[in-house]
Formats: sequence, C-alpha cells, structure tokens
Amino acid sequence: MDIEVCAFSIESCLNAQQAGARRVELCAGLYEGGTTPSHGMIARARQLLQIQLYVMIRPRGGDFCYDEEEFEVMRQDIQTAKNLGADGVVFGILNPDGTIDVKRNAELVQWARPMGVTFHRAFDRALAPLQALEDVIQTGAERILTSGQQPTAIAGRDLLKTLVNAAAGRIEIMAGAGVNSQNALSLAQTGAHALHLTGKTTRAGQMTFKNTNLTMASVVSVDEDSIVFSSVDNIEAVKNVVG
Repeated sequence: MDIEVCAFSIESCLNAQQAGARRVELCAGLYEGGTTPSHGMIARARQLLQIQLYVMIRPRGGDFCYDEEEFEVMRQDIQTAKNLGADGVVFGILNPDGTIDVKRNAELVQWARPMGVTFHRAFDRALAPLQALEDVIQTGAERILTSGQQPTAIAGRDLLKTLVNAAAGRIEIMAGAGVNSQNALSLAQTGAHALHLTGKTTRAGQMTFKNTNLTMASVVSVDEDSIVFSSVDNIEAVKNVVG
C-alpha cells in the first residue's frame, strides 16, 4: 500500500523519504490545512527527493470556491511546480452549492499535464459524495484524498469503502486525516489504494528568549515555541502495519 506524507518542511520531506514513503505532498500553511509552498521550498525538495513530489496548489485557507484572480494564481503556481520538476499537483475547486466545479478543475488537470493530479479534501466539503466522485473522475484527476467526509478517516471508514467500490478502479481513493499505526490496518481493509498522513510530532524550537506576551497567529492559538515535523518513527510504524 502506498504511503503519502504531507510535509510542511524540508526536514519532513527527508524524513518521509527515509521512512520509505512513496510520495510527499509538499505544503505551506500548516494551521490552514495546507496552502501552496514557496518556489524555494519546491525547488529544494525536488533537489533532495528521489521519491515522488506532489505540490499543494491552494492560494489561501478557507473554503474551496475561488474567484478568477485566485484561479489564475493556481494556474501560475501549477506552472511553477511543473517548471521545478514536480511529479504532480494537488488541488480542488467547488461551486458555491457544494458541487464539484468540473470545468475549472478539468482545465487545471489539462494545464498540469504531464504531471499527475490529486483532488484533495475539498472532496470532504462537497455535496453528495457519490456524485462528487463521478464529477472528479470526469475532471481527469488520478486520485481523491478523502477522510470519508468525516473529521478523521477512521470515522469515515464506511464511506471510504463505498467510494472504493463505486470507483471500480477508475480513480484511486487515498484515505487521509488522523492516520496512524493504530488505525492503518483498518483503513487498508477499506480497499483504499493509499494512506496519507503527516506522522507529526513536535520538539522545542531553538529560541532561548521567549516573549510570551503576544503571538504571531491572529486566528488560532498555537505554540510558537514548538516545531511541528513529520517523524520517521511515526511514518515507519504505519508502513510496517500495511506493508
């Protein structure tokens, strides 16, 4: 079973490779659920990785309904990923009513070629998952990343099984959200083709002086004195369970 690691740093990319992951999904914006990483991060990841590198194409946090300027940014970011040698990109666009924006997703899939495309967890915010599955297949994407429209993949296990059966080999279903060594086998038994995880842990940052009177995060409360990274041990533990 393929293991994909969602990496928010070069350290995490290298840890994913060391642990035997097949693919890295490179992101920025950890606390927004993943946004497009910088030119420099993509370039350096490509220089260091022998495994597949997929790049998140998401111009901002929030919902997945984008205006024309945001769509143009996505198109240009896809071109950047292609120019830098990425193997694939990751995106998803919804209509305001929760349906899949087939037309614009299909345009980006064509623009991305010959890179592969994963339709990300925008799928989990979509209306009518079985119709959404058919719509994503129509766009030409090669896989869907989904938690089965639940906060965690293990909670969405029943829908994951349903999606695998309905897909019938026409598109890959990759299970993600809260994947770990304790639930990996159960998720593999859904028939999902791959597991997606961060394998994250934390360590103290390098700062010895700490100004605790303020935070740089204006929306969410985070520990800015800790570094979040993908753990080799956590990734290997999942890989050892599912083979």
